[in-house]
Amino acid sequence: MSSSTQHRMLALAAALAMTSFYVTPAVAQEATAKGEVRRVDAAAGKITIKHGAISDLDLPAMTLVYIADAKLLTQIKPGDKITFKAKRVNGQYVVTEISK
Repeated sequence: MSSSTQHRMLALAAALAMTSFYVTPAVAQEATAKGEVRRVDAAAGKITIKHGAISDLDLPAMTLVYIADAKLLTQIKPGDKITFKAKRVNGQYVVTEISK
């Protein structure tokens, strides 16, 4: 291999290595949905909600355990019909707002 070809290969390898440092993080998408509370575990920061499909989060209709700040769960109990906002964070679903 000629030295100019070798130099170009090294330059290409360096350029590819540099681009790996500029990965764009995924943006958390938030969605609003309605559902029924099945279970609340404020101490663990979890709420189980039965809901219809949430297309913005690519979720079919299901019953799912969400993570939630314990402060959001103080007035919520099983059987409550709720409207909630949720998003996916690091592969987990998180409730950010809840109202009855």
